[in-house]
Amino acid sequence: MKAELLMRERFILSSRAFVEIVIWKLSQPLPDSGHDFKYRFAYVANQRCVLRFDNEAGKGDHKHLDEIEVPYIFSNLATLQADFWAEVNKRRKRK
Repeated sequence: MKAELLMRERFILSSRAFVEIVIWKLSQPLPDSGHDFKYRFAYVANQRCVLRFDNEAGKGDHKHLDEIEVPYIFSNLATLQADFWAEVNKRRKRK
């Protein structure tokens, strides 16, 4: 499957935390995803991935909240990014 890298960015939030966002545009949707994007949005704190939104063949769109995996309903990239950053901000305020 052909893929075009749209974004690969790392955002340093502190000396112990960062966000990494990777988005590809695919030639066709992954199985179990109704859109043509492959993505990984990760929030890492204290050398541990505490939040991740991603999609993969066979699993579809989902998010990892610490050790728990739950479905995520993808509508578009802008909403995905807004949802991810809202969850990051909520977790950072809990410290």
